[in-house]
Amino acid sequence: MKQETLEVKETSFPKEKIKILLLEGIHQNAVDTFHKMGYTNVELLKTALPEADLIEKLKGIQMVGLRSKTQITKKVLDSVDRLKAVGCFCIGTNQVDLEHAKDLGIAVFNSPHSNTRSVAELVIAECVMLMRKIPLRDKAAHNGVWLKDANDSYELRGKTLGIIGYGNIGSQVSVLAESLGMRIQFYDVEPKLPLGNAINAEMDDLLATSDIVTLHVPADPGTVNLMNRERIEKIKKGGILLNLSRGNVVDIDALKENLENGNLKGAAIDVFPVEPKGKNEKFETPLSNLDNVILTPHIGGSTQEAQENIGIDVANKLVNFMDKGTTVGCKTIPELNLPSSQQRETHRVLHIHTNAPGVLSEINTRLADMNVNILGQYLKTNEKIGYVVVDVAANASREVLKSLKEVKHTIKVRVLY
Repeated sequence: MKQETLEVKETSFPKEKIKILLLEGIHQNAVDTFHKMGYTNVELLKTALPEADLIEKLKGIQMVGLRSKTQITKKVLDSVDRLKAVGCFCIGTNQVDLEHAKDLGIAVFNSPHSNTRSVAELVIAECVMLMRKIPLRDKAAHNGVWLKDANDSYELRGKTLGIIGYGNIGSQVSVLAESLGMRIQFYDVEPKLPLGNAINAEMDDLLATSDIVTLHVPADPGTVNLMNRERIEKIKKGGILLNLSRGNVVDIDALKENLENGNLKGAAIDVFPVEPKGKNEKFETPLSNLDNVILTPHIGGSTQEAQENIGIDVANKLVNFMDKGTTVGCKTIPELNLPSSQQRETHRVLHIHTNAPGVLSEINTRLADMNVNILGQYLKTNEKIGYVVVDVAANASREVLKSLKEVKHTIKVRVLY
């Protein structure tokens, strides 16, 4: 009996039927990017959804996009029926249970570079504002008081900026600050190549000698309460502290005490341990109504340019995964940068499995037993997951997919085209 061959298509499922849900007012550029690539079944919502509503809404959804408020928990992931990929249209991915997404073979992407300039510019702006005591003078002017003097007002030129976390944002801040004549020192847990004249420093030395300390660290167990009372008190007297990284990095009560007793000259905080879920929820913090503090509502990366760039960047990563199987920038599935195959001559099969010995060998044995010619094969693993992409001859039968699903340790198999 003749075996039925896999039909050669652009994708294994019509693009216009692939359902995409975008939450939290993701920029229109993302929608436009999906439409341009043939994915027209896109729903855009302006808000986040609570867990129960999200679970209901994700039924039948293959790709979901979100920002920082939507929580993709284990319960949410266990409830999905067709979800293949999550796009975090922001820097972080801590709103997604990454470990469970790995277990389920769901790809998670983010955009760690698209808003670095926006955050860096705000850091510089806040440095100027606090060194010139603008918050105090602004409030006074609004109340009819004319504080025209140079008391305790300074230029940035010649001052020392200490950067804790010298990654994408920290290094961008370094370049901008040095162009204004500042001396730059930085601390990072990983070895980093200094840009310009920046120098590496130990944490305690940086705190004790910097006029301004700015934090640009990721959200992980090692950064929780990084700036505790002890470290805050080590900051140079009259220094300034900025946090535009994560809300749980700074001990807010200790910061308040050091601002009120004069140990610190000022602070700028953009992220908080507890943040409102929306505009209608009241925001509260112990730092309210302090004249030497700038409070902003988690807007470090919230510029039109950043949101436009993020929309394009994450949408393209999702499309490349769905169209080619490419996982560059993925936080859950090992990264493979795959070439576009000649779709008229090949089929591409994606195989996600637990990282265990013998899986690749079993895949190849099964293909050989079915007389399937392998035209290309790509493999990458991480500590939990293995990812094999196989390009096979176009005459391969539909039994190939069924057979590969039976490979031991298989999590997910998909015929891309």
